[in-house]
Formats: sequence, C-alpha cells, structure tokens
Amino acid sequence: MAQQRQGQEPDINQLRKVRREKLADLQANGKDPYQVMRYDVSCHAMDIKDNYEEMEGKQVSVAGRIMQKRVMGKASFCNVLDQSGNIQTYVARDSLGEEAYKDFKKMDIGDIVGVEGEVFKTKTGEISIHATAVKLLSKSLQILPEKFHGLTNTDIRYRQRYVDLIMNPEVRDTFIKRSHIISAIRRYLDGQGFLEVETPMLVSNAGGAAARPFETHFNALSEDFKLRISLELYLKRLIVGGLERVYEIGRVFRNEGLDTRHNPEFTLMELYQAYTDYNGMMDLTENLYRHVAQEVLGTTKIVYNGVEMDLGKPFERITMVDAVKKYAGVDWNEVETLEQARALAKEHHVEFEERHAKGEILSLFFEEFAEEHLIQPTFVMDHPIEISPLTKKKPENPEYVERFEFFMNGWEMANAYSELNDPIDQRERFLAQEEQLAQGNEEANTTDEDFLNALEIGMPPTGGIGFGIDRMCMLLTNSAAIRDVLLFPTMKSLDK
Repeated sequence: MAQQRQGQEPDINQLRKVRREKLADLQANGKDPYQVMRYDVSCHAMDIKDNYEEMEGKQVSVAGRIMQKRVMGKASFCNVLDQSGNIQTYVARDSLGEEAYKDFKKMDIGDIVGVEGEVFKTKTGEISIHATAVKLLSKSLQILPEKFHGLTNTDIRYRQRYVDLIMNPEVRDTFIKRSHIISAIRRYLDGQGFLEVETPMLVSNAGGAAARPFETHFNALSEDFKLRISLELYLKRLIVGGLERVYEIGRVFRNEGLDTRHNPEFTLMELYQAYTDYNGMMDLTENLYRHVAQEVLGTTKIVYNGVEMDLGKPFERITMVDAVKKYAGVDWNEVETLEQARALAKEHHVEFEERHAKGEILSLFFEEFAEEHLIQPTFVMDHPIEISPLTKKKPENPEYVERFEFFMNGWEMANAYSELNDPIDQRERFLAQEEQLAQGNEEANTTDEDFLNALEIGMPPTGGIGFGIDRMCMLLTNSAAIRDVLLFPTMKSLDK
C-alpha cells in the first residue's frame, strides 16, 4: 500500500500544479476567477427537471460546480451540481464562439461556473441545458475524490464536510432535512403561542442537568465562567417574569465522551409553559412529533435501522417502577431500605457506588434492564426524587416526582417535569446536590442563589421539557450516528 501511495502522490501533485498554472494564465490574461463578481441565477437544477414541461425552450441561468466533463471536439457535455442536484449541459463551439469554447475546454472538474442557455431534452431523453454562455466563477485548485467511489473514508468525511456535501448527495439531503425538521418545530410551537427566546451560553453557574461543564476564563472581568449544560434555569426565570410560553433551540456543552449518540456540543430545545404540568408536556410531545414527521416525511411511520416506529398511535405510558418490574422482574414497591436496594443490585450484577441512594439504584436498574426494550414511542414516568432536583414531588408519594423521559428506539429523546416552584424545597434539593458534589459526583448541580430569588418572587405552576434535536434528526433521517447529523462534529486534532 505504501508503494501505491508513493506512486500516486506525484500524479496528484502534478494535477495540482497544472491547475495553478491555469490560474496564473487566467490572471495574466485579465480573467482572474476570484475577482468580485455577481451572477444572476434564475433557477436551480431540480426546478428545471421537476417542471420540464413549463421550462422547455426557455432561457435559464444556473450556477454550480462542474462534476463531470466530456470534451468531444466541437461539442462537449458537462454536469453542473448546485444545491438542489445536478443537470447536464450541452456545450458547443458554434453556440459559445471559438474563444469561449477554448476557455471552457480548459476548465476542470470542481470549477464553479455559471451557465446560460435553453432547456431541452437530448435524444436519450435527458433534460439538459443547451449552453449559450459558460462563465468561470471560481477556480478549484484541489482534486475532488474519484467520481465512481466518492468520498467514503468516514474520518475524512467528518473533517472535510465541504467535500462530503459535494460528493455524497444523500449527505446533503440529510442536512437539508435537518433544517426542515427544525423549521417544522418552530412553526408548530409558534402556532401554539410560544415565544422563541435566547439565553446566555456563558454562565457563572451551569445548572439544569446532570453533566460536567466546560470551564473558561473571562479576562475582562477576571472571572471564571462555564459553558451552559442546559437552557432550563434562565427559561424558568422568564416564566417568573410573565412570559407564559417560551422556548429556545440552541447549542449546549457537556464535558463528556464521544460515541454514536453523544457529542460534547449538541443542539437542545427546551420549552416551558405556565399553568400546566408533565401531563400537558406529554400531550405536547405526542402532537409535536406527529406534526414534524408528517410535515417533513409525509408520514407518521418512520423506519430506523429496519425497524418501524409508529408516531400515529397513542404513545405508551409506564412508570419507572413498572418498567423495572416488567423488564427486570424486580418490584421496587417492595424495596424499603437502601440495604435492600444494594443487595438487589449485587444479585442482579448492577454496578453502583457507595454514594448512590435507593432511588439512584432504581434508575440504574432501569438503564440496565428496561431502556433497550423501549423501541416504540414511550413515556417513562415518575422518577425517584434523588435524580430529579428540579421537579415537583408526587403528592401521594414524595419519594417520586412528576417527571417523564420520552423514549424511542431504546434512546432517551426528551426529559420533562412538572417544574418545582417551591423555593424552600428547591433550596433543600440544591443542598442535597452540593453534598453529592462533595462526595465526588462531578455532574451534581450547585446552588443558584439568583434562581432561588426568582422562585421566591413566585413562579406559576409550570410544565417544562427538553428535546434532543440531534437524536430526533437521527431517527427522522435514518442516520447511524450523531456525527451524521452534525455538520461539523467534534474531532480530535490531527496534530495530537
């Protein structure tokens, strides 16, 4: 393999050298392809193909990248790729003129051009443009991957997403669909009376989730700050301020590992609605998911990795205790002490730490035995209080809270609460989190005095929820990994 690479390198370098020589020649002759230039595009490739009956015989102008080129004496063909797709262009010397045709023949795969001409069909029935002008708009000095195999190296695809988008049309389609998903979410929430807002990314206290934050230093104030791990505490402040329905879609940052479902910066959506509870959030989640799937995919049935999931049916609702009973065969209602919980964990080979309370061990059982079975849309309700520091207790059973997690494909897709609005109870929960932090739990929250002050001003009964946008996009685009739905995923530096 090493010999093969060595044999190829001079060829690639020679091709690059030739392109630079062409650039120098263009510039020397007053045809600099990088000069300030405007080009009026009248339509895109798919506009022409989708509306051929209306477009036939009309003059159009398109712009894009040359992806294929066949020069055949006095007439040639090239394929031009724009955002919508590619279209064939017929380029003849008699239509362009001799000088312009010579310029066209010197153009390379990857060059960006503007094409003017008439829409027609070739003898083989391919919709094309009969060019009357081809203008070089930007010169490509690099060599694109070989057309028959495309760009298949996963690491290079993520690092050079710009090449990935050029070579792999399904990748471009995924990210266009991602944009449509987020737009559909916004339209739905705006139609429900929600107000989109923006809250700080640099914060002095990173709360609202169980995660380790990234830390940085703000020179101007000579003060340490953190990157937010959640949107929650600032959005709740806005509920206190009288904005009854708010949401934010934005990046959050968690100092954790990389895998197929985790990236240290990812897109989270959180929304809060006054005068409702976690039951209202379940209804909203069902309706939102159905709306987005129907609008973006045209169906409420989605297929991921060969498995069909039906968003059109009522979502299952099950408590965490019942899920553990169903899938692990352990009835947590019969577990009265921490010692009993630890004994059960040892019996079922569930790893735990000495600091873990009884409710935390229940959560470990759920993760170990139940999560993987939750393929169809499912709400897992009523979590233990120990893992839910910002949630209202269940009045009839204060060991548990009014919280649910939404699962599909065995993944947590959303997390929602009846929000805790009792400032005295909230302070006690923060103190319990501080104790966990002291015991070595780096993901525990710290007391946020300003948030407590906001609760003392008074927050109405509120339902809130956080949606993982990237995982939603993975399911709706049938993408195997989170990196496939992030344009620029986090990658280890090549020089490390």
